[in-house]
Amino acid sequence: MYNFEEASLKGKEAMDAMLKTYSDITKGFQGIAAEAADYSKKSFQDGVAHMEALAGTRSIEAAMELQTSFLKSSYEGFVAQSTKMSEMYADLAKTAYKPYEGAVAKAEEYVAA
Repeated sequence: MYNFEEASLKGKEAMDAMLKTYSDITKGFQGIAAEAADYSKKSFQDGVAHMEALAGTRSIEAAMELQTSFLKSSYEGFVAQSTKMSEMYADLAKTAYKPYEGAVAKAEEYVAA
């Protein structure tokens, strides 16, 4: 005989797990969006500050040094930000995959047998 209470409990557990996963994924996307917005804002502010400093230079040599320094720091900041964002996306992918780990492991065992 089919136990409806047990089925109801299993259904509730599955729904709770699904909602937690969706919540974790949503938080991951929100974190990525916030990080991207913060980087964009900082990058814009750095660009404005650089243009103001560049406008105040008195020689071409000083302007070239300032430009070289700005480009180097911008590139280093971009690489660091790209690394951070890729780690955030990797963590998000792990979170999204977590509910399927058990099913995939069972399928792999079945195929190997």
